[in-house]
Amino acid sequence: MPSVSLARGQYELVAEAVEAQILPSAEYAATRSFGFNGGLPGPEIRVPQGQQLDVLLRNQLNEGTAVHWHGIRLQNAMDGVPILTQEIVDPQSTHAYQFTPPDAGTFWYHSHYMSHEQVARGLMGPLIVEETNPPDVDHDITAVLADWRLDETGQTTDDFATMHDVAHAGRMGNFARAFLPDVSLRKGQRIRLRMINAATDRIFPLTLTGLKGKVVALDGMPLSSPREFEAIDLAPAQRADVIADVEDTPEIAMATREGSYLLGQIAIEGDVEPRASAIQMLPPNDIPHPRNVTQDLILTMQGGAMGGRHGGDNIWAFNDLSDLQLVPFARFERGETARIRLVNATSFPHGIHLHGHHFFEAHDDGSLGDLRDTTLVQAGETKDIVCVFDNPGKWMLHCHMLSHQAGGMKTWVEVL
Repeated sequence: MPSVSLARGQYELVAEAVEAQILPSAEYAATRSFGFNGGLPGPEIRVPQGQQLDVLLRNQLNEGTAVHWHGIRLQNAMDGVPILTQEIVDPQSTHAYQFTPPDAGTFWYHSHYMSHEQVARGLMGPLIVEETNPPDVDHDITAVLADWRLDETGQTTDDFATMHDVAHAGRMGNFARAFLPDVSLRKGQRIRLRMINAATDRIFPLTLTGLKGKVVALDGMPLSSPREFEAIDLAPAQRADVIADVEDTPEIAMATREGSYLLGQIAIEGDVEPRASAIQMLPPNDIPHPRNVTQDLILTMQGGAMGGRHGGDNIWAFNDLSDLQLVPFARFERGETARIRLVNATSFPHGIHLHGHHFFEAHDDGSLGDLRDTTLVQAGETKDIVCVFDNPGKWMLHCHMLSHQAGGMKTWVEVL
């Protein structure tokens, strides 16, 4: 995942057909897919916190596309969502994105046009916003997690958005991996591992071995104190940052019914004296804190297989409405604090993502928990989120199981 920069803060992303080595090269040929700048995932974009980022998207595909900057609290016109914030970028056309990321952390970018297919084919990549005073580590490593549905020759199957997939858990691949940089470590070194779930629909129940450390951030937002890492469910679009000391060959794996499934590992060569210092918290981002809640809202997820009837006209619905409507789910005055109760009345989990903002997950006693931009709501679960809607514009609110989004589970809010 090389970083490709024209000049400081200036990038060009070329969306194009690519051939990428997804499966082991000793056994399989490269997979024909989509990607940015000749590969997949796309190049790692790194920018200092508070510095303007200029990206020129050049569409060399035979179909339209657009790029969404996931988790960035940017101005609405740069959000990359056709219909709401921009026109589709046609083949052989360009589109300029310009924004200044206010928050340091682990973010990513991906197609937001036909995303259930274009992301599955490879139109995604990491976006890292660097702290002014980054933590003391020997290596800063990004792992992009994805799964792929491949045929016996190693080529992507074309069965996107089938009725069965959309109505159930989504398009599940038969091969999964972590895309990691070509780096070798030494025992005793301290690393920062940024994990991004770029899969279209798969929840990764992750385990780490060979590392002793703590979770320091979720969805790009630092935790109030480092948290012990045991295992974590990473829903599509969610991220987790871990700072850890290398004790053996680091391995990222996911738990399955058949046992542990290795996603990726990093080689080690030699050793160094371990640090004696404790892992410190990351500097917090300047997120507005909730004040008096002025709107209490309910967003009920409906539909899917075994989900019963609803009033929408697609497979899935929010509050008896499918897909984007002319009227938003809610309108907010700028700076208004709202509580949204997310009610999962379906038989499947959903990862609910809000554009342009982060929100607090609320505990059962009403106290505020982690800051997220995507929250996992299990089947039959109810979860409250609290958000200060301080970013003007029209913002999408949807399930980031992208097959579910394609099946109607999307709406929008407006901040005046």
